[in-house]
Amino acid sequence: MSETTEHKLPETSIPAQSLQSSRRTQIAAIAILVLLIAGGFSVRRRFFEKKALAQETEQLAVPTVVVVQPSAQPTQEELTLPAQLQAYVESSIYSRTNGYLLHWYKDIGSRVKKGELLAEIDTPEVDQELSQARATRQQIAAQTELAKTSAQRWTDLRNAGTISQQDADQQINLYAQAQANLAAAEANVRRLEQLESFKRIYAPFSGVITRRNVDVGALITAGSAGQTKELFDLAQFDPLRVYVNVPQSDAALVRRGMHAYVEVREAPGQKFSGVVVRTADAIDPATRTMLTEVDVPNHDGRLMPGAYAQLHFAVPIHTTRLSVPVNALLFRPEGPSVAVVGADQKVRLKTLVLGRDFGNTVEVLSGLTGGEKIVVNPADSLEDGQQVRVKTGNGI
Repeated sequence: MSETTEHKLPETSIPAQSLQSSRRTQIAAIAILVLLIAGGFSVRRRFFEKKALAQETEQLAVPTVVVVQPSAQPTQEELTLPAQLQAYVESSIYSRTNGYLLHWYKDIGSRVKKGELLAEIDTPEVDQELSQARATRQQIAAQTELAKTSAQRWTDLRNAGTISQQDADQQINLYAQAQANLAAAEANVRRLEQLESFKRIYAPFSGVITRRNVDVGALITAGSAGQTKELFDLAQFDPLRVYVNVPQSDAALVRRGMHAYVEVREAPGQKFSGVVVRTADAIDPATRTMLTEVDVPNHDGRLMPGAYAQLHFAVPIHTTRLSVPVNALLFRPEGPSVAVVGADQKVRLKTLVLGRDFGNTVEVLSGLTGGEKIVVNPADSLEDGQQVRVKTGNGI
């Protein structure tokens, strides 16, 4: 029995070793398969990563740009010019007679009506001259009456044939001379009476006294030449005249009847309306401007003559004018230009003729039609015909 047993043990151990070897082979095969699969995935991932990198590099090679369209300017443009307010009527009042100031009735700031008494002048010399002239007129009037009587008497004697015609004509001529002397005396009296009436100074128009240069007892000299000082300055404040020099480029757009408004620093945010009443219709060759007058009502007296102001015109524009952001401009040797993106997403450079600079935008006089897509903040390296990718924006 023992021999039989010993003989059977090796038979049972051989299959066990084969099984273990088979299992190791299977595990190795599985491991190789896993490695192959992992390697395949790794190669696939690297392929797609390389492809994605190539696509990204290709995309990055095409620049992305922000585009805007040119904006149209309004049909009316506000023209702002410096101006100075002036009284509608302003006059310096002088004396027409000599004397001493007896009394003044109005001072600066007084509002007066036309014909209102402003001052009185004491004129003793003129008064004496007037008295003398009146006495002389009476003397000449008496002489004229005597000459008239004599002429009538000598005429009667000539008709009776008592005296000659020459004697009668002589008396008639003496009467004619007396009449002429009387007329001259009366004219002298009227002159002195009118001169004496100038001792009372009246307001020539309604307004405000802006200056008084004399006081009681001051010597008054007639006239306005030399060292003679005016007695008063009188100004009419309603309406006010606003004179402004319109540049030659805008002179053709300013016409009579055009509305305008005035702004003063002392009344921020308030607009005082006015109307263009007249223009010089000529350009001053020294300043290349046209003198224009605008009348502004001033019923409440809030505007003061002599003040500095800003005058605003609403100037009509008869042509379409465009503007582009200043950060869309390219400065090339051929002049200022912009990069325009076409339907094929390619850049075209267009040279412009620029107008006024508005700060963030600049006026375009020619070079654009209004529907273009303009690149904002273009790179200096941007070339004509270059492919770009478009992104819309506000351009500022």
